[in-house]
Amino acid sequence: MNNSANYQRELDGIRETFGYDFIALALVEPAEHQYVIKWKYAAGNRNERFRRIVLKSGKGIAGIVFKTGKPVFIPSVRDYVGADSLFNYPIVQSEKLESLGAVPIWNEARVAGVLLGGFRQEGRMTPELMYSLNRAARQGMGELDGREVMQR
Repeated sequence: MNNSANYQRELDGIRETFGYDFIALALVEPAEHQYVIKWKYAAGNRNERFRRIVLKSGKGIAGIVFKTGKPVFIPSVRDYVGADSLFNYPIVQSEKLESLGAVPIWNEARVAGVLLGGFRQEGRMTPELMYSLNRAARQGMGELDGREVMQR
């Protein structure tokens, strides 16, 4: 089975297990002189717009998680983002997300991707779901090992 089928199957499984309305995986792509982050795989998506989103480190939810290496927990998009800066979060806009969490996926001690789980209702993302999402990411996905520290 090829890697894209693995990623998609894993996303489908996580979505089914935890009941997310939407789940997506963004992967880092080397670009000339800097990295870009693109949403590559999704389940529960309303359209294919997520595929056209390209973020730089520090921009958008995936960019923030990639740059900091830390999870982002947003129980209420309205409280966290505010309507006037929603354009800075294209995945939230295109998928009409109201509550979400995003965690880094590590590979060989570097952030190689971002796993996002979201809901189209406010308040559905909980600390417990964040913990589970983070645990899923740390188990690795596809060819990404999920390890934040190099093994010696």
